[in-house]
Amino acid sequence: MPGARSPGRRRAHAGEGSEAPQVNGAIYLDYQATTPLAPEAREAMLPWLDGPDGNGFGNPHSSHGLGRRAEAAVELARERVAALFPPGGQVIFTSGATEALNLAMRGCEPGRAGRPVAISAIEHSAVLETALALPGEVTLLPVDGDGLVDPQVAWPDDVGLVSVMQVNNEIGTIQPLAELYARARGAGALFVSDAVQAAGKMPLAEADLVAISAHKFHGPKGIGALWVREGIELQPHSTGGGQERGLRSGTLSPALCAGMGVAAQLALDRMTADDAHVSALWARARELFAAWELNGSADARYRGNLNVRRQVGGAALDVNRLMADARRVMVSAGSACASESGKPSRVLGAIGLTRSEAASSVRIGFGRYTTMEQLEEAAGLLNEAAARQE
Repeated sequence: MPGARSPGRRRAHAGEGSEAPQVNGAIYLDYQATTPLAPEAREAMLPWLDGPDGNGFGNPHSSHGLGRRAEAAVELARERVAALFPPGGQVIFTSGATEALNLAMRGCEPGRAGRPVAISAIEHSAVLETALALPGEVTLLPVDGDGLVDPQVAWPDDVGLVSVMQVNNEIGTIQPLAELYARARGAGALFVSDAVQAAGKMPLAEADLVAISAHKFHGPKGIGALWVREGIELQPHSTGGGQERGLRSGTLSPALCAGMGVAAQLALDRMTADDAHVSALWARARELFAAWELNGSADARYRGNLNVRRQVGGAALDVNRLMADARRVMVSAGSACASESGKPSRVLGAIGLTRSEAASSVRIGFGRYTTMEQLEEAAGLLNEAAARQE
């Protein structure tokens, strides 16, 4: 029933009404991969999953009563999601940030007519692979040892598109987007921001096109959004029924939209409290992992991301063994985003780490529903597992 506590979950101390995920006694510390669904978002979704007796199953693109009811839920969700962004733009619902970034970068191509593209060297593959698929030269903007792009970094004089993420998904660094966006505008280029790791956690930086994903701020998987600044014209990269202002065809899910909308509203309402909670966890984590070296800036960083590496006995830590020995703790290897390919992390390589250092790195992610007790217990298990490799 709605509101019932799921089996295997227990009450946390992260805030009233919060629930911390507990799966067979595991401790979840992989918030950059995905976040637990907020109970409030789940509640908002349930009515729109009902069958014939519930009247919540209508197609939001139908003109009859059930369709109009579903459409109203979608539009309410759109307003709530739009509140995450700066004023002066529109929200286009997508299946997630990957689709949103493809729509942004491919959709603006007719207007930029093959002009060069500049992206940071630590962009997500959704940006890198899309940039490489566009006509024209692609310039990778380097980062320093802290994982930051120099606001005065060189790029082609005739650049037509610049894409730099607000917060990096592997090392959590926060880029100087205000300066980079101002430079792009001065050059007559469009600026795309992958704000997946920033949305719901901090104010979103100014850009022309901004992509987000609901499941990174306690919403459901399978839905995201592209924010398009007023005056920016895009062409759809898929065709069909012409939904979503003609930019993204396909029937929307009122349930997913409603869940994302409530998650966005909750994130805004809790932003100050969530930030204070994450900052307290970060401070304690830095003490608990004092024997580990931090990857990326300690200052220009989202503090829910702790990416660290360690040497044991003069050799690199065996992360696969570490994760096996501390299997109750759900974290990611430093090269998690490249794990399927088996290649070392592009991000850790870009900040100057050797293959050995990158391979000995672990990403620990925490947030709203993480308790201090969970963090401390996880740190004990990870440190014990690392010590066994000495």
